[in-house]
Amino acid sequence: MSVAVIYGSSMGNTEGAANLIAEKLGVSDVLNISDIDAAKINSYDKLIVGSSTWGSGDLQDDWDAFDFSGLKLDGKTVAVFGMGDSESYSDTYCNAMGKLAEKLQAAGAKLVGQVSTDGYSYESSEAVVDGKFVGLALDNDNQEDLTEERISNWVEQIKADFN
Repeated sequence: MSVAVIYGSSMGNTEGAANLIAEKLGVSDVLNISDIDAAKINSYDKLIVGSSTWGSGDLQDDWDAFDFSGLKLDGKTVAVFGMGDSESYSDTYCNAMGKLAEKLQAAGAKLVGQVSTDGYSYESSEAVVDGKFVGLALDNDNQEDLTEERISNWVEQIKADFN
């Protein structure tokens, strides 16, 4: 079974989270979306995918430029994580994670790793479905002190889906 952590990062925060998730989960393949295509993503059995949120709730630039039409993820287990700014952009907090999750589900992915919104402070987010984040929401701008703990807790939650 092959697992990859794939990220899009402009400032390094999402890349740092991707590396920490991979380390804690024991995954060796950590890939920048700007360096791969849909065929490479399709070659993995399971995926952990992350993006930061930019502008008014947009995907990170490399994800925004990615051609999702070639993704074939039918039945594959996928978990998502995202970076956002819950204070300056509280009305679009981690929207990119929600958009990414939608695109991955449209390609057939089975999403795992939903996270409670408890302990988060924001106005609204496209990443919240049925009262939970679709994946792990992180905020290194305002809550960097919580990032490692949130990642550790999430990895424990999803570990069974990725081993």
